[in-house]
Amino acid sequence: MATIWLDGQWLGPEEARISVFDHGLLYGDGVFEGMRVYGGRVFRLQEHLERLYDSAQAIRLEIPLPRPEMEQVTLEGIRRAGLGDGYLRHVVTRGVGDLGFDPRKCSKATTFIIFDTIRLWPQEFYERGLRVVTASTPIPHRESLSPRVKSLNYLPHILAKLEGIEAGADEVLMLDSAGSVAEGSGQNLFIVKHRVIRTPPAHAGILRGVTRDAIIEIARDAGYDVREEMLNRYDVYTAHEAFFSGTAAEVVYIRQVDGRVIGDGAIGPVTRDMAERFQRLTRA
Repeated sequence: MATIWLDGQWLGPEEARISVFDHGLLYGDGVFEGMRVYGGRVFRLQEHLERLYDSAQAIRLEIPLPRPEMEQVTLEGIRRAGLGDGYLRHVVTRGVGDLGFDPRKCSKATTFIIFDTIRLWPQEFYERGLRVVTASTPIPHRESLSPRVKSLNYLPHILAKLEGIEAGADEVLMLDSAGSVAEGSGQNLFIVKHRVIRTPPAHAGILRGVTRDAIIEIARDAGYDVREEMLNRYDVYTAHEAFFSGTAAEVVYIRQVDGRVIGDGAIGPVTRDMAERFQRLTRA
């Protein structure tokens, strides 16, 4: 059963409640982080906490807990929940206000952490690969809100996900407003051709994922040529391999995009190598 820490209280899922006047609910005014626990330890806890506090700073949201205290609560929650392998969700909202969206009406941020597990797809999807379609819903323009902010507003990505569901696909590929390839509904994208690994750069309007950075790091350490470059759908269609990465997704290969089989349709040697190296890193 999930364990929740909410504004200093330890609660069960049936007890945890937030106000209907919370601006995180009313306006998506807040930030969050998703983290993985492997063997009772959080993978790259410091990197996730840094992004959480940077996201809050970027939207002028003051997190009530200093970062060292947030870390201690996180570690205590893992012990309380008895998590060996699991998933954490840290959420900070602007807090309780009125029905207007003036942030000055919110006297204190609401903070909660969910200690639970997650599985985006059944295990067989990792073995047979994903069928992906391109969504017509683009990612938000990077000048409206920096994609480096992991905010509570994921509606464009949810609408894209709905397109994939209607099309009978496992996942979607999202483009930016200019038609360049950006990311999945909640994952970063990598493609491989002639053993060169390519991924859209951070300035392309994508979320710079912690798992994405880990993949780039271990790939370069392994001697691969890794390039952060703008991509279009032709690059994806003609790739020898393609895969998504993310905290919840981990590493999962893409079998087909818009009806085009990627490579021979089986997991490629580079993707398999990255998945194995990533799993070893999480257990190190």
